[in-house]
Amino acid sequence: MQNQLGLKFLKIEKIMKDLDFGKELIRKKIPLISNSPGVYRMLDKKDRVLYVGKAKNLPNRLKSYAFDKNLPTRTERMLTLTNNLEIITTDNEAEALLLEANLIKKFKPKFNVLLRDDKSFPYIFIEKGCDWPQLSKHRGRKNKNGYYFGPFASAGSANWTIKILQKVFLLRVCNDSVFKNRDRPCILYQIKRCSAPCVNHLNKTEYSKLVKDSVLFLSGKSKSIQKKLSLEMEKSSEKMDYEKAATLRDRIKALTQIQSSQNISSTNLNNADVISVAQEAGKTCVQVFFYRSKQNWGNQSYFPLHDKSHTAEEVLTSFITQFYENKNVPVEIILNKKIKDLSLIKAALEKKEKKFISIKNPIKGNGLKLSKMAEKNAKEALTRKIFESETNNKLLNEVADKFKLDIVPRIIEVYDNSHIQGSNSVGALITFGSEGFVKKQYRKFNIKNKELNAGDDYGMLKEVFQRRFSKIIKNKKHMDLTIPDLVIIDGGKGQYSVGRKTLDEYGFHDIPIIAIAKGKNRNKGDETFFHQGSIVKLNKREPLLFFLQRLRDEAHRFAISSHRMKRKKNLTKSLLDQINGIGRSRKKALLNYFGSAKAVESASFNDLKKVEGIENFVAKKIHDFFHN
Repeated sequence: MQNQLGLKFLKIEKIMKDLDFGKELIRKKIPLISNSPGVYRMLDKKDRVLYVGKAKNLPNRLKSYAFDKNLPTRTERMLTLTNNLEIITTDNEAEALLLEANLIKKFKPKFNVLLRDDKSFPYIFIEKGCDWPQLSKHRGRKNKNGYYFGPFASAGSANWTIKILQKVFLLRVCNDSVFKNRDRPCILYQIKRCSAPCVNHLNKTEYSKLVKDSVLFLSGKSKSIQKKLSLEMEKSSEKMDYEKAATLRDRIKALTQIQSSQNISSTNLNNADVISVAQEAGKTCVQVFFYRSKQNWGNQSYFPLHDKSHTAEEVLTSFITQFYENKNVPVEIILNKKIKDLSLIKAALEKKEKKFISIKNPIKGNGLKLSKMAEKNAKEALTRKIFESETNNKLLNEVADKFKLDIVPRIIEVYDNSHIQGSNSVGALITFGSEGFVKKQYRKFNIKNKELNAGDDYGMLKEVFQRRFSKIIKNKKHMDLTIPDLVIIDGGKGQYSVGRKTLDEYGFHDIPIIAIAKGKNRNKGDETFFHQGSIVKLNKREPLLFFLQRLRDEAHRFAISSHRMKRKKNLTKSLLDQINGIGRSRKKALLNYFGSAKAVESASFNDLKKVEGIENFVAKKIHDFFHN
């Protein structure tokens, strides 16, 4: 008992000593910092960023860490780990806020609220300045001249809208290469989803009218479009052009269907995001609804990482700055909670977008109704997340018990290979944690070893393990963040032996491995598990078996999809890819001019010179490649 008390006292003493060190470090830095706005970073002994904060007056903000006696527990924990302090000054507080959001996303500090989902949302894009604009889905930077409509919450909602636009406005969706080389209409024309501009079934003026109408529709003016189509249909009927009248009738019908589906969630919000937060059991869900052109373009749930001491208002404040750091900000943002520094966030977002932005907490009307709806969805999503997390933790504990692991695994990596008779070989890695599948940590490995025999699963697995775990050793600074607690292999005793030997060679003796072998008839439920020289069988109805099957099947799915992508890519490669100096733009120019790689192969030197962007020496190189 006395020994336990002594150890506890020593531990407390060390914590107090580390806390005093952190405070003293900040005290020494304060006189060296100017009274200006800026951002500060607290770093640990390994130079990892612990926390990123902003301040209107940096010395005043840092004094609260150094001299306040009643700091929150979370702040004290942070100070005990602090070994260094870095400062960046800015011209104003709004710039500091934007920089803070950028640095949080970059470094993912342990003591900040972290927005994990950083994907780019899809937009619908219609190009300007060309004769036959294409209707397409767009992600990433908006560096093309054209109309961008979005964001859409998912690729599914964007694809659905494109499908509807095809029905109503008959715009082309094919790429420029296909469009320029068609000599007859494709199937989309036959099913009345394209006007076939590729073969001049309508002129440029007629097509530009369709483009204009689609832009008006996506801008929220669907009723005026419907009225216009109705008048055109009547005129066609009067002229006894019944075929055109029937086409217009079908377009009006499709437009009516859209309007009826939109009326279910109709709003007066032309360009707004509705953001609501819900909190339970130390976890938070932020629900975002996207409204554009008085239409609901989908919603997304976010589960930011944060300390349990963070309030819902604090999480929401940090979420907004990080969420819009790399996204377009709508003219209106509706929140269900009052946030700290509202005026500052508003100023920062207006500075970023160079336009007026309204951020409000509605107390009545349609705004309040939508805010409540988003909050309800946030609560329901959070409940499902907590239940799923608890179930996952239970299953992870069962894995540890069943296979007698030293620790309960929190990060599991699952490996599988895919190939066809040794061709297009791909190794795949998926990651699972207590929150579910961690898709950002999925990895595929194109097998590089040319000396492997076709279909050598052992050799492929060895290469994947070597590349994966050698990378961990090279990146020792962040080793603790990347090492899995358990490795699962889709395979039998042989795969287990290869995996175990490879891990031992790299010094990872303490990482346990489980190999999953299918039964004699490859039936689910008859799997055999290999672990540390022992063979384990599970009951067919055991939840743990279903869980391990799910992990194995996800790795298998990812491996097969990666293999198919590689195979498809190789099938689309042409001989042009083998010519040094022929990049994407020149290849595109050649294919657009000649129609195919085969036609390029048979082209003369003089014909090659005629292609825009193909200089004489390039034309000679291409001609020599095929003919010498």
